[in-house]
Amino acid sequence: MQKDIKDRSSPEYQRMTWDALKKSINGIINKVNISNLKNILPELFGENVIRGRGLLARALMKAQTASPGFTRVYAAMVAVINTKMPAIGELILARLINQFLRGYRRNDKSTLLSSTKFLAHLVNQQVAGEIVALQILALLLENPTDDSVEVAVGFIKECGQELGELSADAFNNVFERFRGILHEGEIDKRVQYMIENLFAIRKRGFAEFPAKVPELDLVEEEDQITHDLNLDEEELKIEEETDYFKPDPAYETNEQKYDEVRKAILGDDESDDDEGGGGDDDEEDEEEKARQAEASLEAGPLTITDETDTDLVNLRRTIYLTIMSSLDFEECAHKMLKIQFKPNQEIEVCRMILECCSQERTYLRFYGLLGQRFCMIDRAYQEQFDLCFVKQYQSIHRLETNKLRNVAKFFAHLLHSDGLPWSVLSYIHLNEEETTSSSRIFIKILFQEISEYLGLPKLNARLKDPTMEAHYSGLFPKEHPKDTRFAINFFTSIGLGGLTDELREHLRTAPKRIMEMQASAAASAAGADSSDSDSDSSSDSDSDSDSSDSDSSSSDSSSDSDSSSDSSSSDSSSDSSSDSDSSSSDSDAKSRRKRRR
Repeated sequence: MQKDIKDRSSPEYQRMTWDALKKSINGIINKVNISNLKNILPELFGENVIRGRGLLARALMKAQTASPGFTRVYAAMVAVINTKMPAIGELILARLINQFLRGYRRNDKSTLLSSTKFLAHLVNQQVAGEIVALQILALLLENPTDDSVEVAVGFIKECGQELGELSADAFNNVFERFRGILHEGEIDKRVQYMIENLFAIRKRGFAEFPAKVPELDLVEEEDQITHDLNLDEEELKIEEETDYFKPDPAYETNEQKYDEVRKAILGDDESDDDEGGGGDDDEEDEEEKARQAEASLEAGPLTITDETDTDLVNLRRTIYLTIMSSLDFEECAHKMLKIQFKPNQEIEVCRMILECCSQERTYLRFYGLLGQRFCMIDRAYQEQFDLCFVKQYQSIHRLETNKLRNVAKFFAHLLHSDGLPWSVLSYIHLNEEETTSSSRIFIKILFQEISEYLGLPKLNARLKDPTMEAHYSGLFPKEHPKDTRFAINFFTSIGLGGLTDELREHLRTAPKRIMEMQASAAASAAGADSSDSDSDSSSDSDSDSDSSDSDSSSSDSSSDSDSSSDSSSSDSSSDSSSDSDSSSSDSDAKSRRKRRR
């Protein structure tokens, strides 16, 4: 359409260029972040931002309100624009001050929070002076209310480090005012805690809220231009007329002027000269590119790999819309099975089902039945839900209470319906060291839900299955008495003490088993010692056998000659021994009587 219009100064042509400029500026602002800011700025200066300064200011303020987390990035962008075109920086600052005053009069807390945050970072970037920051604090704390004090606390958190360096005395006076408000005690307890926390942050030197981060410190101090605006609304130049299209009689002249400004900022003059003087080099480059293109065609067709995960995002969107538009789980499963999944994309189905379930306000049985249906259809989905169980249990401390409850009830449904094998319980180790408060809540809801569906007898029978005992060893630990007692107390506290009968019996008989093990160990040690002594005695007897055989003949020859003498001596010895026994008994009786006396 622009090519068809020959008169470039006509309102129709200007209208089309205005719409294109508006669309381009909004697109640039929406895609800026901390990593691509340096690359986005040349693209922004490529547009006629002088003509569209109202559009630029409006787009920046709108984007900052929608995404307060990117306020630092937008402030750094304004700081760079302000060095090249100070009028645009002043316009943005004036509009922010006007927005703050309008929100203050209307008691609009959300507007105050967003505008003060943007103004605080413009103070950090030295686009705005410290005067406007101190005026804002004085206005907010003059007649303190809960909302005004909260906004002031948030404002000084963001720019307190810079204010302390620029104006230390005024900064101290502000904190004295905070101290007075705290001592008066007329505000809510929540806001009082915020003031106390602010004093702690000040004591740490605002370490959690630095004025600038290195990645966004893009302007040198000598190039910085600071605007000393104040809260006087009459002096603020808002220029609202620049937000809307208005035909320019000198359109072509102004466009040529901006081209010169753009070339001065981006340095296109040097590049144009280089291009003009290097025609031969350009021809050589084109020939080289042509040769490379021919070589690539001979090598084969070019394969393009999408690294932006666009297909994955579209797949997740399709699954989400299918889930939300289905009346029941059977219809949802039927629609999702018609989707052409690529290999290894089953995990995305399981993740989306689990994520949608966790986002619900209360648990819906729809998701449990849907997950059960997929587990029954293909074993691959069972394996993926197994992986999801492990991942969710490891990161369960990151979930809110409502999400945690929904996830636990979802997996409880898959377990009691046998959609998911009970071997997944092997990932749970129920002891004090390996569990957190969140994981214990997850286990509690999981088993209470299973018990509600199966009943305690059936659940107990499933958990006592000898073929699955190895998978339940973490749930019912028996290695250490401390862990055993912890598991018993846990299941008893959640009303499932009937599951711990074996643990109680194990804990009761544990001392006996320990004594038996110690006794058997001692017996085995003693047996080893006796076997060693027997081997030593046998070796001694073998060494003495030869000497006993050599002496046997001499002892036999002398035994006959000594037999008569032995008989006579034995009679005499018997008589003497009887006399000695009687005398010894008399002496013992006398000694006992002396002791009694």
